[in-house]
Amino acid sequence: MQEHSNRLGVRTTKVTAIFIAFLAILIFACAGTLNYWQAWLYLANFTAWTIGTGWYVVTHSPELAEKRLSAGPGSETQPAQKRIQAYNSVVIMALYVVSALDYRFSWSSMPVALVIVGNILTALGFAGCLAVFRQNSYASATVDVQPGQRVVSEGLYGLVRHPMYSSALLLFAGAPLALGSLWGLVLVVFIVGGLVARLIDEERHLRAELQGYAAYCERVRYRLVPRIY
Repeated sequence: MQEHSNRLGVRTTKVTAIFIAFLAILIFACAGTLNYWQAWLYLANFTAWTIGTGWYVVTHSPELAEKRLSAGPGSETQPAQKRIQAYNSVVIMALYVVSALDYRFSWSSMPVALVIVGNILTALGFAGCLAVFRQNSYASATVDVQPGQRVVSEGLYGLVRHPMYSSALLLFAGAPLALGSLWGLVLVVFIVGGLVARLIDEERHLRAELQGYAAYCERVRYRLVPRIY
């Protein structure tokens, strides 16, 4: 058991390191400079939360950590989710590209206060994800119904049906602000569209496959934002 946990920790560390390195290269290459303090601050914030969240999941819920290592369009089993996740992957990458290009060519300017707000939103998004992982051991990165899965309705799931996606929206809204880009915020609209498409298709699947989910939807009316949607 300990050996498996160690291997899982090593795999998670490698995946995290590769992803952070890719994100840093993408941002600084598009910005055309390393003299980009907003990016350094954002990456430090993002990296700290990613490492902390990964450590928690590996330590307290190794089965969930194993499932979350498989992510992206190729890991989805539903054709519609493959298409939706392919779209989301492109738009999320575009969010960082546009934000860094904005800095490079000075398309917009942003006060330091909003850069700080962006980092706070990023932290809140990660905190929301961490809360979801603590409350729902079935929160895999792909849409499926696992053996023995039950409907989780406690905690954040008593407020909205998809608190993971709500937290993701905070992350994505925070990124362009933290990177000092107003134009990057435009991409957030397209990300919202992708997340909504994903959750609607996911709910269709869960209503059909997960016992009690339809009744849960009747009790918890809002999907992403309480009192709004």
